[in-house]
Amino acid sequence: MSIYFEYVPYDHRLKGVLMLESHAFFSKMVDELVEFSEYDPELADGIRWLDEQAQKKGITFYDMVFEVLYKHDVNSNAKDWLRTRN
Repeated sequence: MSIYFEYVPYDHRLKGVLMLESHAFFSKMVDELVEFSEYDPELADGIRWLDEQAQKKGITFYDMVFEVLYKHDVNSNAKDWLRTRN
Protein backbone atom coordinates (compact mmCIF):
# COMPACT_ATOMS: atom_id res chain seq x y z
CA MET A 1 0.00 0.00 0.00
CA SER A 2 1.35 3.41 -0.93
CA ILE A 3 0.30 6.78 0.34
CA TYR A 4 0.76 9.79 -1.86
CA PHE A 5 0.56 13.33 -0.59
CA GLU A 6 -0.29 15.93 -3.13
CA TYR A 7 1.65 19.12 -2.57
CA VAL A 8 -0.13 22.26 -3.64
CA PRO A 9 2.25 25.22 -3.74
CA TYR A 10 1.17 28.24 -1.75
CA ASP A 11 0.05 31.06 -4.00
CA HIS A 12 1.11 34.33 -2.35
CA ARG A 13 -1.38 36.21 -4.50
CA LEU A 14 -4.19 34.65 -2.44
CA LYS A 15 -2.89 36.09 0.82
CA GLY A 16 -4.55 39.44 0.22
CA VAL A 17 -7.82 37.82 -0.79
CA LEU A 18 -7.88 35.57 2.28
CA MET A 19 -7.01 38.50 4.54
CA LEU A 20 -9.83 40.58 3.05
CA GLU A 21 -12.27 37.71 3.59
CA SER A 22 -11.14 37.32 7.20
CA HIS A 23 -11.38 41.06 7.78
CA ALA A 24 -14.86 41.18 6.25
CA PHE A 25 -15.99 38.23 8.40
CA PHE A 26 -14.60 39.84 11.57
CA SER A 27 -16.14 43.23 10.78
CA LYS A 28 -19.52 41.65 10.10
CA MET A 29 -19.34 39.69 13.35
CA VAL A 30 -18.55 42.86 15.35
CA ASP A 31 -21.29 44.81 13.54
CA GLU A 32 -23.83 42.11 14.43
CA LEU A 33 -22.68 42.17 18.05
CA VAL A 34 -23.17 45.93 18.16
CA GLU A 35 -26.65 45.55 16.62
CA PHE A 36 -27.57 42.87 19.15
CA SER A 37 -26.44 45.13 22.01
CA GLU A 38 -29.63 47.10 21.43
CA TYR A 39 -31.43 44.24 23.22
CA ASP A 40 -28.79 43.57 25.90
CA PRO A 41 -27.97 46.47 28.25
CA GLU A 42 -24.91 44.72 29.73
CA LEU A 43 -23.48 44.11 26.26
CA ALA A 44 -24.23 47.73 25.33
CA ASP A 45 -22.29 48.92 28.40
CA GLY A 46 -19.35 46.71 27.41
CA ILE A 47 -19.38 48.04 23.87
CA ARG A 48 -19.46 51.64 25.11
CA TRP A 49 -16.49 50.87 27.39
CA LEU A 50 -14.57 49.30 24.50
CA ASP A 51 -15.31 52.31 22.34
CA GLU A 52 -14.04 54.67 25.06
CA GLN A 53 -10.85 52.62 25.44
CA ALA A 54 -10.31 52.63 21.68
CA GLN A 55 -10.67 56.41 21.59
CA LYS A 56 -8.19 56.80 24.46
CA LYS A 57 -5.67 54.62 22.60
CA GLY A 58 -6.33 56.33 19.29
CA ILE A 59 -7.32 53.10 17.54
CA THR A 60 -10.48 51.97 15.82
CA PHE A 61 -13.24 50.20 17.68
CA TYR A 62 -12.60 47.11 15.54
CA ASP A 63 -8.91 47.12 16.47
CA MET A 64 -9.86 47.36 20.14
CA VAL A 65 -12.24 44.41 19.89
CA PHE A 66 -9.55 42.40 18.11
CA GLU A 67 -6.98 43.32 20.78
CA VAL A 68 -9.30 42.21 23.60
CA LEU A 69 -10.19 38.94 21.87
CA TYR A 70 -6.54 38.24 21.06
CA LYS A 71 -5.43 38.85 24.65
CA HIS A 72 -8.25 36.64 25.92
CA ASP A 73 -7.20 33.85 23.56
CA VAL A 74 -3.55 34.12 24.58
CA ASN A 75 -4.43 34.10 28.27
CA SER A 76 -6.76 31.11 27.85
CA ASN A 77 -4.09 29.17 25.98
CA ALA A 78 -1.52 30.01 28.66
CA LYS A 79 -3.86 28.82 31.42
CA ASP A 80 -4.57 25.61 29.50
CA TRP A 81 -0.85 25.03 29.03
CA LEU A 82 -0.14 25.57 32.73
CA ARG A 83 -2.98 23.27 33.72
CA THR A 84 -1.91 20.44 31.40
CA ARG A 85 1.87 20.64 31.73
CA ASN A 86 1.96 18.74 35.04
